[in-house]
This record gives sequence, C-alpha cells and structure tokens, in this order.
Amino acid sequence: MPHLLRRLLLILLAGVLPLAIAHAADSSAPPPPFQEGKDYIRLPAAVPPAAPDKAEVVELFSYTCPHCRDLEPTVREWLKRKPDNVVFTRIAVAFGANWEPSARAYYAAEALGVLDKVHQPLFDAIHREKRKLNTEDELAAFFVEQGVDQEAFRKAYKSFQTETQLRRGNQLAQRYGVRGVPAVIVNGQYDVRSPQMFEVVDFLIAKPAVPQS
Repeated sequence: MPHLLRRLLLILLAGVLPLAIAHAADSSAPPPPFQEGKDYIRLPAAVPPAAPDKAEVVELFSYTCPHCRDLEPTVREWLKRKPDNVVFTRIAVAFGANWEPSARAYYAAEALGVLDKVHQPLFDAIHREKRKLNTEDELAAFFVEQGVDQEAFRKAYKSFQTETQLRRGNQLAQRYGVRGVPAVIVNGQYDVRSPQMFEVVDFLIAKPAVPQS
C-alpha cells in the first residue's frame, strides 16, 4: 500500500509541477507597455477599415483646434517611419458651425492637390498669426496667398465632393464615438487616449487583430 501511495503521489506531482512552472513563467512576464482602459479604449462597435487588407490609422482633427496644431509635428515624424502596410487618413470634422469653414478648406485643398502646400501654413495662420479665417472669402484670400487660383478654390469649397466628405467625416466621428479632437483611431477598433499617442499607435498596429462581429 505505501508503494501504491508513493506511485500515486509521483503521478500527481508530474501533472502539477509543469502547471506551476508555467504559471510562474507567466507571472514573471513583463506587462504590456500600454494598457487598455488607460492608454487606449476598445470601441463598443468596430468600424470596418477602408482597406481591410492593411492596418489603418485615422486622425480626426480641426484646424481650429490648438491641440491638433501641437500634435502635427509628431504626426509628420511618425509618417516618416510609418510601415508600408499602414494606411493613414486625416478627417477634418465640424462639430459646430464655426468648425465647418476650415473643414471645407481641408477637403477643397485635398481635391485641388495642394494639401501639402497649405496644411501647415493654415495651422500657423490660425494659431500663430491669429488670423481670422472663418469665412469662404477669408479662406479664399489665404489660398490665393499660397498660390492657389481663387475660382478653383471657391468651386472646390462648395463642391458636391466636399459636401460628401464633410458629411462622411462627421458620420465617422459619430460611429467612432469621438467627442473631441485630436482623436486617433487604429484599425476601426481602438481609440488612443495617451500623451504618447503614436507610441500607442505602433503598439496597436502590432497587436493581433480582433475578429469583427
């Protein structure tokens, strides 16, 4: 009987010890650098990315937002090292009537192919130079200063394409649950909430995708 008990004890230990070792190894693993609920939140309902075969990073912003202007140098630096399999999209939102003119200006510049030329100067004109660019006429004058034809700007500013993009941008902001800017959404699933915004973006890009229901 003692021999049988000893055999049973050895069998039991053989099963328990690997589990204990595995648990110890897991508990000693360093925690992830960024935490859900602190550095980012998971959206209640995922929004399918525009390009399902690539990672997607969406920045929602407004030219009228000083925090968006402050984030812009970080965005530009991140874009220099952005992986090739990541699609980056900016969305100009208009949460109020006073935001709409500059959002229209963004989509007009995009349509005219002059976004690289006017993007940073428009931020600077509003926040550094304290210029009032709240109307179509004021924005048209600014675009002329940047070498853009005034009539072309006015046409793009009021175009059906601009109307559509403005409406779509505001709808996406609602679907993401965004109430303020700047906001950065990764893969239609995560809303970044950390001062280390693009470090968190890199972390989330590398995170295995969660199947969308």
